[in-house]
Amino acid sequence: MSHIRPGFSSRLGFILAAAGSAVGVGNIWGFPTQAAQNGGGAFLLVYLVMVVVLAYPMLIAELTIGRLSQKNPVASLRALGETRLMQRTGVVIGVAGITVLSLILSFYAILSGWLLSFMLAPITQALGWSQLTHWLENFSLSRNLIMMAVFMLLTMHVVYRGVSAGIERWSKRLMPLLFVLLIAMAGYILTQPGAMQGLKLYLIPDFSQVLQPSLLVSAMGQAFFSLSIGVCALMLYGSYLSPQENLPRTAAMVAGLDTSVAFLAGLLILPAMFVAQANGVTIYQADGSLQSSDTLVFTVLPAMFNSMGQSGVLLAVGFFALMLIAALTSSISMLEAPVNTLNEETGCSRHKAVWLIGSLVSMVSALVIYHFDTLFGLVVKATTVYAQPLLALLFGVMLTWVLRQNRLLKALQSGSENIEHTWFWRIWPSYVKFVCPLLILLVFFYQ
Repeated sequence: MSHIRPGFSSRLGFILAAAGSAVGVGNIWGFPTQAAQNGGGAFLLVYLVMVVVLAYPMLIAELTIGRLSQKNPVASLRALGETRLMQRTGVVIGVAGITVLSLILSFYAILSGWLLSFMLAPITQALGWSQLTHWLENFSLSRNLIMMAVFMLLTMHVVYRGVSAGIERWSKRLMPLLFVLLIAMAGYILTQPGAMQGLKLYLIPDFSQVLQPSLLVSAMGQAFFSLSIGVCALMLYGSYLSPQENLPRTAAMVAGLDTSVAFLAGLLILPAMFVAQANGVTIYQADGSLQSSDTLVFTVLPAMFNSMGQSGVLLAVGFFALMLIAALTSSISMLEAPVNTLNEETGCSRHKAVWLIGSLVSMVSALVIYHFDTLFGLVVKATTVYAQPLLALLFGVMLTWVLRQNRLLKALQSGSENIEHTWFWRIWPSYVKFVCPLLILLVFFYQ
């Protein structure tokens, strides 16, 4: 019996799903926090440059690997090699990518459980359920375990439904809602006292800071991580993409949507920080440094919402719903990649694979929760700071150093027959082959 591989039913479905995979908590909170810590407008300017010179070329590379073979990430990387050694190397890199992605999902589910808790807390408080509100807002073993499990079940439900009926359908619902919430909340915050101070910090660059090494590397790292490059998720989505689609153009749309979300998040968060300061909330320490970015989203903004009366309740629910949507659009791609790999490599049904992978990730999440102080930071740093850049580097090496150039050209000609006569083909392969690895190594060794 022949196996019919799933895929996206439309270009829009793919773009929204791929952008949703890239858009996550890092865009909504990580980017604005980095901007606040690194000169505001100066960071924004350098970040936009880094999206173009680093993130976009590597995004095309990862999507190309997936669409070239239209298989799972392990099989896609294996197919790049022509010798047994290179094929086995591809398998090892693919398995490493899937493993790192699953570990990222394990801590992502914990963080997303917190977001779910803080979204529900203003509602329970308004209903007078003070004991439940206290449980939702305070760090505890029971809250972390239960909310993590709820979020994982939600993610598993979407992936269980499949590509077109689950991931594509939910992406078409969630991504427009995310944009509506971002624009509406940013518009409201900009009318509040103190907002203009944050807006000026965000949009007016201090050019004396633009060339500072720490800012350059921070912006490069944020651009790199914001597109979820190096963890197989977008490689898998590329394998679901129709051969008739123009890869460079489609990748540009995905990168554009992802960058737009980060930019809009900055329009919301930076002014909101100064609105909070105008309401008496401390956002900067005595030495001028920003309060801990790890806890700021769960301390400063809730304090601001509490100071705004009834409208603050609606804003709190809306903000954490926004964060939760961003988290879910990323988590479904994180789960889909190992599920699809298990399904295609072993013949395990999608339904069984969802429950098996989802349960294993939940068990790892529970282990991290039980040993939170020791494991949480370790898992985050090992996966996002070290493993992700290294894997992206290896993906680029496999595509441009191992794969024959005529096969690469043929893959790109699908959807763009005349691409070999364009500036893109003259520049991009060499750029990914030589320049991108140097930039990635810079970020990797600096961190």
